[in-house]
Amino acid sequence: MKLCLVVDDSKVIRKVARRILEELNFDIEEAVDGQDALDACDRNMPDVVLLDWNMPVMDGLEFLKAIRSREGVEQPIVVFCTTENDMAHIRTAIEAGANEYIMKPFDREIIEAKFTQVGLM
Repeated sequence: MKLCLVVDDSKVIRKVARRILEELNFDIEEAVDGQDALDACDRNMPDVVLLDWNMPVMDGLEFLKAIRSREGVEQPIVVFCTTENDMAHIRTAIEAGANEYIMKPFDREIIEAKFTQVGLM
């Protein structure tokens, strides 16, 4: 089973994402911010990271840049999942190494479609 790291400071969003992703046969780990996510990656690199942008301690973009700068590790697929929906944010995320971008609110259909596009399904 593939491992998905859900990174969001909202417990509700993490819970909704967990429910959807477990139905899609993913194992789930959760992180509350980018630093927590980096620590989780050090313990067990996920196949995919579902990543919020705006979080305390370390935001999603900082996490993305940090994980993409690591050499000699298997890189996860990173899917931003955020309320930041303007083209400048999307372009910044893709240029920093995001594989895909999902707008909140999301549902199973959206996650399944995006995960299929990046080859996870």
